[in-house]
Amino acid sequence: MAPHTLVGALAGVSLLALAQVATAQDHSHHSAAPAADPHAGHDMADMPAASHAPAHAMTSPYGPWPMSRDASGTSWQPDSGEHAGIHTVRGDWTVMTHALLNLTYDTQSGPRGGDKTFVSGMLMSTARRDFDDGSTLNLRAMLSPDPLMGKSGYPLLLAAGETANGVDPLVDRQHPHDFFMELSASYSKRLSDKDSLYGYIGLPGEPAFGPPAFMHRMSAMDSPEAPITHHWLDSTHIVFGVTTLGWAHDRFKIETSAFKGREPDEERWGIDKPKLDSWSVRGSWNPTADWSFQASYADVSAPEQLEPDEDETKWSASAIHTRRLGETGWWSSTLAWGRKTNSHDESKDGWLLESAVHPNDRWTVFARAERIETDELVPGDHGGHGPLYTVGKASLGAVRDWRIAPRVRLGLGALYAVNRVPDALEPIYGGDPDGGMIFMRLKID
Repeated sequence: MAPHTLVGALAGVSLLALAQVATAQDHSHHSAAPAADPHAGHDMADMPAASHAPAHAMTSPYGPWPMSRDASGTSWQPDSGEHAGIHTVRGDWTVMTHALLNLTYDTQSGPRGGDKTFVSGMLMSTARRDFDDGSTLNLRAMLSPDPLMGKSGYPLLLAAGETANGVDPLVDRQHPHDFFMELSASYSKRLSDKDSLYGYIGLPGEPAFGPPAFMHRMSAMDSPEAPITHHWLDSTHIVFGVTTLGWAHDRFKIETSAFKGREPDEERWGIDKPKLDSWSVRGSWNPTADWSFQASYADVSAPEQLEPDEDETKWSASAIHTRRLGETGWWSSTLAWGRKTNSHDESKDGWLLESAVHPNDRWTVFARAERIETDELVPGDHGGHGPLYTVGKASLGAVRDWRIAPRVRLGLGALYAVNRVPDALEPIYGGDPDGGMIFMRLKID
């Protein structure tokens, strides 16, 4: 499929998503993941349908396992996870749509902090067609309002990466994501009740590296704050040019990608030119319905726009545990490690532990602790990276939701974060600074 054809088709899917939200009242259902399922990993077409949706809507477009196992890109989460969305049938196609929008007031203390009110989130829609030979075509589009916050993003102490003007790096700020977060297509072929092959292309898309992107992890998605480990674990979730080939057998999967190593530029509304100059490989294993493990490696060509001669290799490993709590509740936790090594063999590690508890339809409590080794907080003598420091961050928050329509929820939430810096950085940060966010969100699922 040519890039311009893919973009046009998936842009149409995105526009159709808005109509789906408005018209799905009489033809849709809410798809939540079942509890630990003894049939997980097998074709669900032979199982009783949990709703009025066609049986194939409950299985993955990549193979014969529960759709609840799918997360961002082609990554996996536990089968006990949630896969919510409005599903409608349009002829031979099944369309799924969901949206999450946050209006956030952010305040970060100290000399390097700041205040900002911004909008973030995503609208995602997929269009899927299943064929008689056991193959599936799946189109996915994901759009984000992040560019509305401006090229410099929002204040986030200890975060670094990308640029707002093509000249200066963004430090102590989280960059906005592009308007087009994903425009992708996949095609899979079931080889047996337990085996499948699939191909995935995206402009942009997500290669086979790391755990699910933070806005798709159940342990992170309720927080409006990006992790400072983002560029260790999942910054490749938006690359302009990616192809992935994967094979899955029951609860194990191996996949490899060729993709563009350069991160998106500061022009957040357009489509960057594709280039396949990097590669990655990832193995995933879901031993039970409640666990998901992955290990991955990537060889990335010139990821930073401001350092075009610096290549990078990346390692990642993660474990995700999710369990159901009653009929509508869940508890999900993620432990992840990432390592970046540049062309000069300098390695920097990042660690993340996060958890979210959703005991009922109203409340979600979330927490995160992180530790990174970074040389981007203080510029070097010639404007490049400076000394290597180990810094940490911890946050705790909660959100209360009200269901204002059958498939629409309005939430109010807040979080508080504390940062830890070494003695050498305390003068420029004003000690160990803190920060907080108050947010209102709209969730369509």
